[in-house]
Amino acid sequence: MDEREFAQRADAALAHVEAVFESVDDGVECEPGPGGVLEIEFANGSRMVINRHAIAREIWVAARSGGFHFRWNGSAWVDTRSGEGLMPALSRLVREQAGLSLDF
Repeated sequence: MDEREFAQRADAALAHVEAVFESVDDGVECEPGPGGVLEIEFANGSRMVINRHAIAREIWVAARSGGFHFRWNGSAWVDTRSGEGLMPALSRLVREQAGLSLDF
């Protein structure tokens, strides 16, 4: 995947994630930053950062439980260690960290 395709795919995934967080009425602040970064703060004071990493061509997630790297496999963003998809992983991580049930 070239840089342009990576940027398009990563930006689409981040836009979807941002839209899900923005749909939450209360208790979540999602701030997009420059260069494809989403900073999320939950009502319990914990934070999560999701960003694209152009050099590695990955989407990185920093959560309370650790750091995760997701790479495009031709059809989805998947964790480079576990093989879990980005969207199911985000649902799980948000539930574990903030007690919110969000369907990404």
